[in-house]
Amino acid sequence: MKKIIRQLILDAAQKAFENNEFNSNGFAEFTIEEPKADAHGDLSTNFAMVNAKTQKMAPRKIAEILISYIGNNHPVIEKTGIAGPGFINFFILPAAWYPVLSDIYEKDTKYGFSDMGKGQKVQVEFVSANPTGPLHVGHGRGAIVGDSAASLLSACGYDVHREYYINDAGKQIQTLGLSVFLRCKQIDGLTVDFPEECYQGDYIHDIASELKEEKGNWIYSVSEDEAVAFCSKFAADRMIIKIRTVLNTLGISFDNWYSEQALVDSGKVESVINKFRDQQLIYEKDDALWFKTEDFGDEKDRVVVRNNGQATYFASDIAYHQDKLDRGFDRIIDVWGADHHGYIPRIRASITASGKNEKQFVVILTQLVNLLRKGVPVSMGKRSGQFITLQEVIDEVGKDAVRFIFLTRNYESPLDFDLEVAKQKNNDNPVYYVQYVHARISSIIKKAREENQIDEKQIGKKQIMDIRFDEKAVAMIREPEEIQLIKHLARYPETLISGAEFMEPHRIAFYLMDLAADFHAYYNKHRVLTEDPDLTAGRLYLIFAVQKVIRNGLTLLGVSAPDSM
Repeated sequence: MKKIIRQLILDAAQKAFENNEFNSNGFAEFTIEEPKADAHGDLSTNFAMVNAKTQKMAPRKIAEILISYIGNNHPVIEKTGIAGPGFINFFILPAAWYPVLSDIYEKDTKYGFSDMGKGQKVQVEFVSANPTGPLHVGHGRGAIVGDSAASLLSACGYDVHREYYINDAGKQIQTLGLSVFLRCKQIDGLTVDFPEECYQGDYIHDIASELKEEKGNWIYSVSEDEAVAFCSKFAADRMIIKIRTVLNTLGISFDNWYSEQALVDSGKVESVINKFRDQQLIYEKDDALWFKTEDFGDEKDRVVVRNNGQATYFASDIAYHQDKLDRGFDRIIDVWGADHHGYIPRIRASITASGKNEKQFVVILTQLVNLLRKGVPVSMGKRSGQFITLQEVIDEVGKDAVRFIFLTRNYESPLDFDLEVAKQKNNDNPVYYVQYVHARISSIIKKAREENQIDEKQIGKKQIMDIRFDEKAVAMIREPEEIQLIKHLARYPETLISGAEFMEPHRIAFYLMDLAADFHAYYNKHRVLTEDPDLTAGRLYLIFAVQKVIRNGLTLLGVSAPDSM
């Protein structure tokens, strides 16, 4: 509808120019928005205000001229009006919204999809938690935001590649191996000093038990360094399996699991350091190697190789992001926790220094999740020894509640996740509130079938419902709540586009909650199955379209759309 109105405005402005009422046909960019008050119509434009300077004319005069050319006889316009300093308000005929419904039926699961991305290759790297312990709810938020953002970009025409970067090299992996090695010795009854810097929690004992079961006392037949190195790889591999399992439970999978250790072993880290040294972008100071990140916008230079000869995490990250761009991605999107905010400038600096466009690199920072139970903070977990794991939360409240509720706040804001609210079967639980609409409509359609108010066809062995466009029946859809529902359905494609443009999947969750509210308001006031066959057919056509969009939105967010609850 916005496209139709935009074209009407441009056509009217062109006619005014041709008739010398406007002094130029080069018009400033203008917006078309939905007014906050229903009294101001369905759509409104600021065309008159933004063109007042070039036209050397009062905005209200410009608005009057435009309206005179648009007229009130257009098939989509009921009337027009001027408000405030010169806003033009458009009131749309109810029947003009009906094509939205047929568009939903025609496109079905693809309704709202677009080609905005034009096939651009985009990589979304998310979670990428160190394989040194279980995933916690903070990892879960990054996982759900990253996965949903990737799905949203795919729906808008981008060629999306999901990747998990495994930090399986460096000191933290050595510490993991030492932790498991010492637990193995404890299992064998040996007295050991377990350092505070080692990883705590029952999961380390579990991994040590698995290792003992597979390898017996082998770890004592080799040097301690060799044993710890073996324990490191064994434990990291086991943790990755556990991480995969948890993410699969959330419906999250990756196109690629990229190993940091493989990156190091390939020589790419050393190669990129040598390349930047040759370009005099890396220099030696205090027996260490420093990258001139300050020259490219960072607050200070950064160490890439310590004075003990060990490369830093930053060195690996430079090579990793170079490799991403070398693989031909037009844009690389990293989903990080908020504590990584200070890391962005140095990665951006390394990309700029390599001659690439820093705008190809985008970071989504997710804020903390505060886990509550009846409003009281929860901190201790059963298995981690330090926190509630993501798996424990999923086990308690279910995948759908975790995925949806994690998207009910902008990821830039902290999120309070109350376990008890997430389990409730009432309207206080946002995922239940939305899913119930889908289930309620399924119940209505089932009853309509039982009462033979819906035609059915046999296609082979498959029986399908024939809810089709009937001009006479659809013309019965004219209650204000019905038109409001259709207008809301018409916003879905625009919501997907804006969500993908700003990489904000919570917009879809917000949209679905608002649509659910509109449906509940409609259903509480109007019967769908009536004594009038045409009215019933029209309303069934409407609510089935609502159900399709609810299903589409939930599916995009990785949430199920149940037929009964």
